[in-house]
Amino acid sequence: MSERQVEIVEVGPRDGLQNESAVVSTEDKLAFIGRALEAGLRRIEVASFVHPGRVPQMADAEAVVNGLPDIKNAVYIGLVLNLKGLERVLATRPRGRGIDEVGAVAVSTDTFGEKNQGQTRLESIEISNQIVRQARAEGLSANVTISASFGCPFEGEVAIENVVEMALRLAESEPHELAIADTIGVAVPNQVSEVFERVAEVVPHIPLRGHFHNTRNTGIANSWAAYQAGAVTLDASLGGLGGCPFAPRATGNIGTEDLVYMLSRSGVHTGVDLEKLIETAGWLEGVLGGATPAMVSKAGGFPAGR
Repeated sequence: MSERQVEIVEVGPRDGLQNESAVVSTEDKLAFIGRALEAGLRRIEVASFVHPGRVPQMADAEAVVNGLPDIKNAVYIGLVLNLKGLERVLATRPRGRGIDEVGAVAVSTDTFGEKNQGQTRLESIEISNQIVRQARAEGLSANVTISASFGCPFEGEVAIENVVEMALRLAESEPHELAIADTIGVAVPNQVSEVFERVAEVVPHIPLRGHFHNTRNTGIANSWAAYQAGAVTLDASLGGLGGCPFAPRATGNIGTEDLVYMLSRSGVHTGVDLEKLIETAGWLEGVLGGATPAMVSKAGGFPAGR
């Protein structure tokens, strides 16, 4: 096994499904999570605790969490945008396995922040820090994502200095990880490299995660640039599902099978079974009633059967 390795966070059950027009049943979401676990994925974003009127696909967050399999080395992540969402996460804990880690979101621009979660940029930083501190006090791990780090659908370019400043302010609450997200899929590799390197310089003690959408076909290249710039974890969604309900034309995440193929062929260990990912992508097409956008599930691995 190569000494080079990267952790993959499977975001399909949350970020992948949240933008689907047809509501996916709780049973199918749990089957999705079970298949991801069988493929070797061990850190999975399972739900978001947001208002069901705004994101109907996540209306069954509690039911999903209550049905999660009790796998010892699995880490289940729940997305929360405010303290009310965190209260909902905490309320699920006595009923079953529960959430292991909460993910907060700070947004790089005021306009997107207000449309996405009803918060200005500065408010999202303050609330994210509150979420992290309270989650840690309750014995939960907590991470923060800096959303729209490379561009905003409403305000355009985002200055690197803004992202660096946000990372510094978010580090005050000591999240266990910071994710740098290209929420609308506008980044290119040299931009990704610069942002990750600059953030790593100011918060060297916090591991970095990359989250990329493939809206303009640069997602896989960007994930490699992030890895080379020091990201130790990368997000992906089986089948390449996803999108942001509050960002026009923001299409899917990079496909987990596409990312695993690239990394494994590049000598980077993920611990994930590519063939099982491809099988699950086919199963997802049946659940959703249509083709998924990722590429490797269509072409297969190489050499065949590997």
